[in-house]
Amino acid sequence: MRLFPVRMSNINKMLDFYSQFNPSPLSIKQFIDFGLNACPTKSYIFLRKELPVRLANIMKEITLLPEGLLRMPSVGLVSAWYVKSFEEVLAFEKTEPTGDNLDKFCKSLIQIRDRHSDVVQTMAQGILELKESRNGQIEPSTELSMQYFLDRLYMSRISIRMLINQHTILFGEIPQSGRHVGCIDPLCDPHMVVQDAYENARFLCDQYYLASPELEVIEHNDLEKGKPIKIVYVPSHLYHMLFELFKNSMRAVMEYHGAEDDIPPIKVTIVKGKEDICVKMSDRGGGIPRSHVDQLFKYMYSTAPQPPKSKSDLPLVPLAGYGYGLPISRLYARYFHGDLVLYSCEGYGSDAVIYLKALSDEANELLPIFNKTSSRFYKATVPTGDWSNQNSDMNSKQMNAQTRRNTTVSN
Repeated sequence: MRLFPVRMSNINKMLDFYSQFNPSPLSIKQFIDFGLNACPTKSYIFLRKELPVRLANIMKEITLLPEGLLRMPSVGLVSAWYVKSFEEVLAFEKTEPTGDNLDKFCKSLIQIRDRHSDVVQTMAQGILELKESRNGQIEPSTELSMQYFLDRLYMSRISIRMLINQHTILFGEIPQSGRHVGCIDPLCDPHMVVQDAYENARFLCDQYYLASPELEVIEHNDLEKGKPIKIVYVPSHLYHMLFELFKNSMRAVMEYHGAEDDIPPIKVTIVKGKEDICVKMSDRGGGIPRSHVDQLFKYMYSTAPQPPKSKSDLPLVPLAGYGYGLPISRLYARYFHGDLVLYSCEGYGSDAVIYLKALSDEANELLPIFNKTSSRFYKATVPTGDWSNQNSDMNSKQMNAQTRRNTTVSN
């Protein structure tokens, strides 16, 4: 199905052309090296080719979504944003990197970034519209393809925002000062980011529950004994992950121990090894059943009330939203080849571990690629379980393994 109108036949041709190319993943080290020797012309020449490739790759997948979902108003709005942004980037395809064009390009990138700022919420609303149109019932095959697509859409969005932010910060109207290179901090202090995320989550928790758990932080630097841990990373990405985890932990702790005088603290352990930086968050919020852990990373699943449709309405639970916090946080971790893993001990509490690459040259972007493999996935049916208990972990692991095999990503 072609989602884009006939009047845009030229855009469709350009989509076909640019979607033939694979995105070019960059490492944090490459971002840093380029930023330290910043050249607006080189960045312009790279982005006017790379951005259309990344946009086209994900736009081709939008057209493969189930018909029912494509008809939802919010999904149509998101697809229109992508078409508009693709058009705007293509306007610079053959223009010379003059001073005037560089300024126009930078302003255009800011417009694109702002236009896509509500993609997550709007697409989430589209999913709700689909559920409402079907009385809350969505076929397993549709749910599987939506989970696959949303992971790829949001990862693509993270990567495009990263490219745009680097360019606009380095070459925008306000010159950058300090140690940051674009949005990357070469001496990012994870302890400080933990503290910042905790304080902001605690503010929300105090508002709703009138109390909050304390924070305990332990650092263990296995490579440089006694020295504080530093990492080359994007602080805003780490903050996003930690803020979501703190909100979840605080909500669990307060609802499990809220009536008690002595509320157990949330403990964070930061460890630096040769390959990984690990940030482990431990709470005593009662944990969750083992059968629910995988569900927490599904976009169709949330344990909290749905947020209001109108921004003017106050949410019922300030520490909750669409239920997208954990799956998107995991994407932020995986974007530079890290990960986010949950472990739960039902009746006691949960541990969440964020893994980040310790070496910046190994922290490469993980990007979705549109090809025959990804196209086939949208037509796939839910595999039939071949164990006696259709709900067993063995079946779900096999399905997850098949998803990983069908998901082609850049390495």
